Amino acid sequence: MIALLGRRDNPTDGVEDYCKNLGRAFAKNGHDLKLVRVPWAELGWIRALVRLWRQSRDWEGQWTLVQYTALAWSRHGFSLGFLAVLGVLKKRHAQLAVVFHDAEFYGGARVVDRIRRGCQRWVVRTSYRWAFRSIVTVPTASAPCLPPDATKAAFVPLGANVPASSQNGDGKSRERKTVVVFGVTGAGTVGSEIADIAYCMEKVSRHVQRPQLVLVGRDSKEAEGRLRHALNGASVDIIARGVLPAEEVAQTLRTSDAMLFVRGPISTKRGSAIAGIACGLPVVAYSGPQTGPPLTEAGVMLAPRGDQQRLADALVQVLRDEQVWQELHRRSLYAQQHHFSWDAIADRLMSVLDT
Repeated sequence: MIALLGRRDNPTDGVEDYCKNLGRAFAKNGHDLKLVRVPWAELGWIRALVRLWRQSRDWEGQWTLVQYTALAWSRHGFSLGFLAVLGVLKKRHAQLAVVFHDAEFYGGARVVDRIRRGCQRWVVRTSYRWAFRSIVTVPTASAPCLPPDATKAAFVPLGANVPASSQNGDGKSRERKTVVVFGVTGAGTVGSEIADIAYCMEKVSRHVQRPQLVLVGRDSKEAEGRLRHALNGASVDIIARGVLPAEEVAQTLRTSDAMLFVRGPISTKRGSAIAGIACGLPVVAYSGPQTGPPLTEAGVMLAPRGDQQRLADALVQVLRDEQVWQELHRRSLYAQQHHFSWDAIADRLMSVLDT
């Protein structure tokens, strides 16, 4: 099988990590997944498509899992080049499966936003028609990118791009209560995230002696100063670790007591939240339209989006109640093994392709 990727994301590429982890899981069952990148950003579209035409001469009848995010195929989200890529593969008679990592279209009220959204809708719906199978990382009923009667689509959740935990109780910090935040969104929405994190940690500091907040992942170092200002002297120690190798991220998660997730409502497309589950953490988060099974089988405590009070109360309860913590920890380990491990995801994906 082929996994086809667009432009590389920096400083980390979650889609590439997804394909590599999937490939390792496939290999256990004798399936080979070869990663091929279309370097349109480096070569230009014409040369990249010519190169793809040459590379794909032997792909007839092979499953080609084409990975879609709007920005992987366009610098500004106008992903028309993606259809050119699919056109080449159709000419080569490859068996097309499109993995839609973007389940929603871009927002915005400007004219350019509406044009971009219309472009994305047309590209995604056309891709769905051309593909033999379509994979989404959220339940199909809550994926706006799909047409209403999406019979060729299937839901396969994301897995964690960090090593999973294998031992009960290895995520419990005994000496000091530690809350981890994995990744902060860029400048567009970071203000609300900072406000949510600061509100929760200020409330935690009233019930827990000098808690520790650890920031890891994208934009975590950039968010540190704003968080210190927003906490306004509250008795909270902040450590911003930045972007780390996967093993160090996993170790940071395992030595924390809870994950606070405020990058919008939690869902199965949020790899950073899945990483917390994979490491046995209770995850405190906002719920939304795409929050459902199997995610709700994990150790998650949910609050309605925007309800800072309930979110903070849930975090305090997780940190103070040992019995609650142990139950959520057990549920996260169970969900990881049965739903979010790469072996489970590979099995689910193969069953979709075989139908």
